[in-house]
Amino acid sequence: MTVAKYFDEMSYGPAPESDLEARDWLARHASGFGHFINGAFVASASGKNFDTFEPATGKVLAKLANGGAADVDNAVAAARKAQASWARLPGHARARHLYALARMIQRHARLIAVVEAIDNGKPIRETRDLDVPLAARHFYHHAGWAQIQDTEFADHVPVGVVGQIIPWNFPFLMLAWKVAPALALGNAVILKPAEYTSLTALLFAELASAAGLPQGVLNIVTGEGETGALLVGHEDIDKIAFTGSTEVGRVIRERTAGSGKSLTLELGGKSPFVVFDDADIDGAVEGVVDAIWFNQGQVCCAGSRLLVQEGIADLFHERLKRRMQTLRVGQPLDKCIDMGAIIAPVQLTRIEALVKKGVSEGATLHQAKIDLPKGGSFYPPTLLSGVQPTSIVATEEIFGPVAVSMTFRTPEEAIQLANHTRYGLAASVWSETIGLALNVAAKLAAGVVWVNATNLFDAAVGFGGKRESGFGREGGREGCYEYLKPKAWVGRKARAAMPALSQVKPVAGDFALPSIDRTAKLFIGGKQARPDGNYSRVIASPKGKAIGEVGEGNRKDIRNAVVAAQAASAWSNATTHNRAQILYYIAENLSGRADEFASRITAMTGASAANANAEVDAAISRLFTYAAWADKYEGSIHQPPLRGVALAVPEAIGVVGVICPPEAPLLGFISLVAPLIATGNRVVAVPSEPFPLSATDFYSVLETSDVSAGIVNIVTGSAIELAKILAAHNDVDALWAFGSAELSTTVEKLSSGNLKRTFVDNGKATDWMDRAAAEGALYLRRAVDVKNIWIPYGE
Repeated sequence: MTVAKYFDEMSYGPAPESDLEARDWLARHASGFGHFINGAFVASASGKNFDTFEPATGKVLAKLANGGAADVDNAVAAARKAQASWARLPGHARARHLYALARMIQRHARLIAVVEAIDNGKPIRETRDLDVPLAARHFYHHAGWAQIQDTEFADHVPVGVVGQIIPWNFPFLMLAWKVAPALALGNAVILKPAEYTSLTALLFAELASAAGLPQGVLNIVTGEGETGALLVGHEDIDKIAFTGSTEVGRVIRERTAGSGKSLTLELGGKSPFVVFDDADIDGAVEGVVDAIWFNQGQVCCAGSRLLVQEGIADLFHERLKRRMQTLRVGQPLDKCIDMGAIIAPVQLTRIEALVKKGVSEGATLHQAKIDLPKGGSFYPPTLLSGVQPTSIVATEEIFGPVAVSMTFRTPEEAIQLANHTRYGLAASVWSETIGLALNVAAKLAAGVVWVNATNLFDAAVGFGGKRESGFGREGGREGCYEYLKPKAWVGRKARAAMPALSQVKPVAGDFALPSIDRTAKLFIGGKQARPDGNYSRVIASPKGKAIGEVGEGNRKDIRNAVVAAQAASAWSNATTHNRAQILYYIAENLSGRADEFASRITAMTGASAANANAEVDAAISRLFTYAAWADKYEGSIHQPPLRGVALAVPEAIGVVGVICPPEAPLLGFISLVAPLIATGNRVVAVPSEPFPLSATDFYSVLETSDVSAGIVNIVTGSAIELAKILAAHNDVDALWAFGSAELSTTVEKLSSGNLKRTFVDNGKATDWMDRAAAEGALYLRRAVDVKNIWIPYGE
């Protein structure tokens, strides 16, 4: 073939990357890899091993130790022993260790990239140019956080011992995402890599040891799903950080319920890729290549749902199909390929079955007519067009190189289709009109939105989802908080058992006129409402005198309150100035009735007049605090190392249930409700079970303070029973619950249905008068989701 013909055809020959060093490294471990515990490689206590395979050939790559209970125990013990000393190191010392790890990654970048390509099946171009450099970037970036931890996180301390479970799609990058912030901020780690792709984690352990990382600070236990379950269930672990499937994430949420473990979950997605008719079509087509055929589509935030405006749909699909035909599928070490191998035969079978199901449901199949390598697990670039929004391929994560496409007419329809999913991880918006793009980005239910781009990542920019894509963030300042806990909460004691509800003592009748019935109703949708069950409970003073009655709320009352809260969505879009003014007005009106509320607290609880007045004053002050924060709790602008910015925007979570603590009946209620409404959430609150009258008195303050219907709803009754209903309700987006340890366990376990965010106290007492423990950023951070909107600019 002549040179001229090559230029005419633009065909590529193979350009294989040498794997000699990687194969030599594997050969040195031909007898098998052990766990990395307390700075040394050790065999499994049980002696059990398992094989890991090369996706491109199906051949055995290495023998790995299969971790059991004894191995996890040993790793946790090593981490526990090392953590306190590691945390006591000056931030500068930890920073130097992380800098050393970053430099070690850079010096061995080619070896890591090759091992990753062999082990995972992804193209060497991706591991060499994306995964490994970004992993080094994470260690450099978090070394900086270690250096300035004392000033930037002065009111926080490390969580402690952290168990981390990572997936097989980005093995080395996921290691960096999790290990770097944990170590930087003074925690010790037990990492469990995916059973399919453990090799680069073990290579990193060798490099970390050579770099002088102290023993026990980093431990790696290999194994299958049961090993991860042992890590999740271990009693001496303070936090679990998991990246993987939504189904497994749900199980982890249930198993950690009530344990007191901190938990972050980065789960699956079905991300929309929205193309408007004014988009750069060729640019958007290239975006699809990066969105769904990058890493063979095995990406949790893959832009797998194409939403194309009707006017350009035919042209867009025509150009996309033409581009698909130029993609090359081949051996991972070939530097001229676009796609490598699927991770394992079982995943390949799943992809094939889902595509077949999509076709049976009416989708039109188009696959690039290209040659696939013989042997191994390979699948061609695939497009399913004409997909219905309810089709299984439009709703379920395929986790393969399969894009599904549907059309829309208006921006409103695009937003509706994009949000028609149980996931909420990422999205891409393509339009040359920046106002349109940003307007749509703001309305998408996703933790990350890319404008005229896709799959951009950086250590300085938080990443994470909402809904069933999980909760918590990785990267940036917001990711650091996931590995810290407030100093003010360290050493909290178990809440003292509340005295039994006061019983009304019988009173002999006389000829005086009976008092007028003052049964407090529920407060739903801005109106006082009788409880559905038409039952009430008497509230008695400590001396047994009946001082009022409240309604006994039930499932239907909670349903009505949630519906009312959903209907008040305009509050989330109100200006921060407006929210601030409303909170100031509430505080003003409460202040005018301070003596009345103090008297009520004394009557219910038996508190002295001085203590009751102090609680009311603190509640008024707290309302002022959140009124002040309402227009000041703002986002930030990240400047990642590219031409563009990422806007970190705090957004209201949505509808939040609140189970108020039994103590401090007014201040506890205000301390939880105020930060939520200040940040634009709508609330369904269950007041203090033994002392609910402060909250039922408070709704008359709301009625006179311009608080729109549905923003605050109050349902009285049993804390545990109403918590069960709120936790299981799929239209409740988060649930805060302060009370008994049983309450926390119940809330965390039942919240796994839609993986709502929870904020619980595990039965630990909070001093509500202590501003450090009960006010401010600690609560505001939990009242919002941070959405990162990437906006590249320039040519």
